[in-house]
Amino acid sequence: MNTPDPTITHSPEVTSLLNGDVIVYPTEAVYGMGCDPQNELAVLKLLKIKQRPIEKGLILIANDYGQLLKFVDDKKIPMDKRTDIISRWPGPTTWLLPAAPDAPKWITGQHDLIAVRVTDHPTVKRMCKEFGGAIVSTSANVTGQPTITDVATLALQFSDQVGYIVDEPLGGYDQPSTIINSFTGEVVRT
Repeated sequence: MNTPDPTITHSPEVTSLLNGDVIVYPTEAVYGMGCDPQNELAVLKLLKIKQRPIEKGLILIANDYGQLLKFVDDKKIPMDKRTDIISRWPGPTTWLLPAAPDAPKWITGQHDLIAVRVTDHPTVKRMCKEFGGAIVSTSANVTGQPTITDVATLALQFSDQVGYIVDEPLGGYDQPSTIINSFTGEVVRT
């Protein structure tokens, strides 16, 4: 877990992350729901809000690849795949990469791969920089329900369950991030 530095004044959303809360924030195409991926209680709270089973795993979003290295087993990424991975970042591509041996099971679920993305959304980049690491990024909706694209509806549904809702615009993409298996090239979600 990240430990708040009492000498730094953080934005309200990053203060919420540091305090173990769940937040809602804009991503490339949909509003995301996130928390500190190293805080098991925060992740379990997020899963309860979404009514999502832990076995499915979660996506991590970051400002740069370096913020993902504690979760990814970088040595296991084949050399011939690296160019394709890096060439799609930053942007709306989520890669399934080999999970680090100590990556939390509450993030990877039942998988040996971990879903990660380097974002180009300015709000998320700023939050990850200020937070000092990657954050969980899953759509801000109850599992199986349509994604929510306006802040007013998000506030009605989630304001009493989350620590903060970032009221800023989405990144201009029409679809949630594409998810690609880095080993097989299989597109898991378009």
